[in-house]
Amino acid sequence: LLCLYIKCLLFVWRLEHFSTFWQPLKLFAYSQLTSLVRRASLKESERAPRSEKVHNFKVHTFRGPHWCEHCASFMWGLMAQGVKCTDCGLNVHKQCSSLVPSDCKPDLRHIRKVYSCDLTTLVKAYNTARPMVVDMCIREIESRGLKSEGLYRISGFSDSVEEVKMAFDKDGEKTDISVNAYEDINIITGALKLYLRDLPVPVISYDAYPRFIEAAKLTDSEKKLEAFREALALLPPSHSDTLKYLMAHLKRVTQNEKFNLMNAENLAIVFGPTLMRAPNMDAISALNDIRYQRQVVEALIKNEDVLF
Repeated sequence: LLCLYIKCLLFVWRLEHFSTFWQPLKLFAYSQLTSLVRRASLKESERAPRSEKVHNFKVHTFRGPHWCEHCASFMWGLMAQGVKCTDCGLNVHKQCSSLVPSDCKPDLRHIRKVYSCDLTTLVKAYNTARPMVVDMCIREIESRGLKSEGLYRISGFSDSVEEVKMAFDKDGEKTDISVNAYEDINIITGALKLYLRDLPVPVISYDAYPRFIEAAKLTDSEKKLEAFREALALLPPSHSDTLKYLMAHLKRVTQNEKFNLMNAENLAIVFGPTLMRAPNMDAISALNDIRYQRQVVEALIKNEDVLF
């Protein structure tokens, strides 16, 4: 019995010492694993740009009984019982609308037009990187119009441009803008410029606008490029992709300058006020910003290969 007791004591002592030795190793391994997971998640979040979209709620009168899709409670009343997202159709109480996460997934059934539709809403509804108007118009222009004199400077017949707009609103991707439908390439450039002007939030968004203007004012070339990179990072993904695609296209336009007579400065005069608008500024300040808007677009075209 004494020997058995001694053996038990030795076993308990070894177990305690082993546990003392194992515990630091276990904690170290756990900390390293946690660190790796955290770094991986950070890298993943850096790679994936923000693509959240807030709901576009409007007061709505529902026909028949309705339940809030957030709190699952009944919507009382005969009129204006709650709010409805005009982009995805989500129905919630007015007081619940502020609690709903920014996870709107626009549905084509609720998108009534292409022009004047929010850029992010349109690309999410069609599940594309850029608005189909931009892609289709640029493909058509590059296939037959890069050498056209005064490209983007000369305006197309306004009635025909309006016709293209109505066709996109009605038929979307099925719209025919080929040479058989519109022989004058200036009608297609006019339709593209009109689409960009009609956006409720410009391609260079209101939030990013001040940073782009500040970047344009810098004189040091390296600091200016870095400031533009920081400004571009503020754009929503759909706006950033659209701007990148458009600047690459305008760069190709300048490469045909000897035919179309359009350099980066000329194109910037056209696209400056088209791509960016001053947010809530007085008339004098907005007027003063016009030259910087031109400088922003000119710099984006000339440095397209290093900025995007």
